[in-house]
Amino acid sequence: MITGFKKHGWTSRRIIAALAVVALAIVATLPAWLDIAHIAHLDEEASQVFLVPIVVAWLIWVRRGRFRYCQPRPTFLGPLCVAFGWLISTWGYHHAVQSFWHGGAVLVVIGALLSVVGRDLLLRFAPAFAVLVFLVPIPGSIRQKIAIPMQNATARATQTAFDILGEPIQRNGNQLIINNNVVVNVAEACNGMRMVFTLVLVSYAFAFGEPLRGYVRFLILAASPLSAIGCNVIRMVPTIWLYGHASTAFADWFHNVAGWVMLGIAFLLLMTIIRLLKWALIPVSPYMLAMD
Repeated sequence: MITGFKKHGWTSRRIIAALAVVALAIVATLPAWLDIAHIAHLDEEASQVFLVPIVVAWLIWVRRGRFRYCQPRPTFLGPLCVAFGWLISTWGYHHAVQSFWHGGAVLVVIGALLSVVGRDLLLRFAPAFAVLVFLVPIPGSIRQKIAIPMQNATARATQTAFDILGEPIQRNGNQLIINNNVVVNVAEACNGMRMVFTLVLVSYAFAFGEPLRGYVRFLILAASPLSAIGCNVIRMVPTIWLYGHASTAFADWFHNVAGWVMLGIAFLLLMTIIRLLKWALIPVSPYMLAMD
């Protein structure tokens, strides 16, 4: 493997140089990276940031055979990306635009890497680079515009599920009242946005981690918001019931654990979609697989 890398220009010196410039780029934009980590640590709705390195590693691994087609030739796109990233990051910092400050820092690191390894790596591993957008926490103003409708939709769907199960429940906006007087806010018991970006990230990793056709990948990504609502409803029904019939401490514990269980359920839902397409004799894989 190492011999093959050297044959295509991937010498130890080249790899060390790439790691070094990436490290320097991170140090140069360190305040932005520390702020991203701080937000992801404190805000559960930005916790998907910690999954991004895992997804990037997975997308690189499944495409590892493509390294043989990547010639590490420096390109002007690298310095251009560094300059543009530094510009918008500085502007975002001085004008208190969080997404520009963080996004610019990400671009600086990408540009530094491209300055050493060249554009072939960008083209062959585009999905791994694209997923880095999830490193940028969503601004609160935008998040709320998405969260409020999702919370109301989740509350309505949960009420319907309880009605089907024959469990008495009342709804007032995104509040659910169970066991006569126990009031549970959807935003507190199971925030509609808390897992949505994590589930979208899981859907993205699945869509580009499997050898699928373009329209199948689009279908999976388009269905990910609905999958997020569905998983939230599955999570909500037992959570709300526990808030009404068990201790608050146990309900809180179940709520936290169920959030991570939903990732597994989301993955199973994606597998089900693929199996249904295959059962319907709809082609889901390309004739020539691009992955090794």
